[in-house]
Amino acid sequence: MKIYCSGIGGIGLSAYAALQHAAGHEVLGSDQSLTPLTVDLEGQGITVFSSQDGSNVPLDTDLFVYSEAIPEHAPERKKATELGIVQKSYFEALGELSKDHTVIAVCGTHGKSSTTAMATLALIDAGMDPTVVVGTKIPQLDGRNWRKGESDIFLLEACEYRGSFLNLHPRIVLMTNVDGDHFDSFKNLEDYQNAYSEFLARLPEDGVVITHMQDADCQRIAKQSCKPVLDADVCPKVELSVPGVHMQENALLVSALSDHMGFSASKSLKGFTGTWRRMEVKGDTSSGVTVIDDYAHHPVEIAATIAAAREAYPGRRIVCLFQPHTHDRTIQFYQEFLIAFDAADLVVTTDIYDARPDIEKELVDIAQFTADIHTTAQYGGPPMEARTLLERDILQQDDVLLVLGAGDITTIATEMVS
Repeated sequence: MKIYCSGIGGIGLSAYAALQHAAGHEVLGSDQSLTPLTVDLEGQGITVFSSQDGSNVPLDTDLFVYSEAIPEHAPERKKATELGIVQKSYFEALGELSKDHTVIAVCGTHGKSSTTAMATLALIDAGMDPTVVVGTKIPQLDGRNWRKGESDIFLLEACEYRGSFLNLHPRIVLMTNVDGDHFDSFKNLEDYQNAYSEFLARLPEDGVVITHMQDADCQRIAKQSCKPVLDADVCPKVELSVPGVHMQENALLVSALSDHMGFSASKSLKGFTGTWRRMEVKGDTSSGVTVIDDYAHHPVEIAATIAAAREAYPGRRIVCLFQPHTHDRTIQFYQEFLIAFDAADLVVTTDIYDARPDIEKELVDIAQFTADIHTTAQYGGPPMEARTLLERDILQQDDVLLVLGAGDITTIATEMVS
């Protein structure tokens, strides 16, 4: 089968493409940005085009798979329609690929990637030989976001955006939390949480929900599913090598999963050292500043990351470089963002990463947003200007710099220690 992937550099679609290539299919695709993910795909023998004008879609393509970032009016999707090619979204294609497996799906507002990564190590160490699709890069997978296993277990990260996870066929669901996000595609928190109820309803009668029953919302949604529920909060805490209460909570879910499947995950969890862009220590600058890169772009995630840094680096000054991710999210969580940085010593904001300019309805005044943050904060402009401001006027020896955001701010973290 010849598969064309539009937006192949996405963290999910890149894993799908690699898995299909490893299964013997001819895979090619396109992405506007050249990234380590696309370079790795090319190294595997997958052709990646930088142009997305439609001219690269082969006439004999059997399946056209697109990421959520590729709208219906995009040239490549229009070309696929003209050619009569079967089209599927990434999650539709992932659901089709995984449906005949025993699917373990990790869902939730926060913690999906770290929990999936922890479960990956535990299942591999237990000899379960899973296939894996995860929304981050894992050191133990050679820095990749996928693994092709030989068993029938398919462990995957289940994203709720636009109800994407409703294309999956889970047998076991790990639900981290349901605080709410993506209100550009959900009307309100009730609508958001209803999507989780619908997702759990997809479990078979002998399926299992694993969640935190001390979380009132998780408890309510789990009970509504009328499926067996395992309470991760009754599991004993295990020793971890990564800081943060949120990481302990993720580990409890994996402990409950391992108990359910008949093995112990404690050794694997202790050996978990983190993943790409999740409290990832990039190194120290020449002036003695420790730089940490983190994907946090939701207020709850930001507060958890700062708390973890306080735990890991007691007594040191915590400085945050924050790139807000989309105007819509910043508006929806405006008040929550203002207190999310309370435990930091200083915050420098950058211009907003406008990931979905075609659907933004209202723009944020970033200077006013920065002024409203409760702790000491300063607007730094575009990311490169913010870096210059930090290095020239703000950072001091022994500071810890948290580089936060889901956009291209990650390049700053890398460049500062290179």
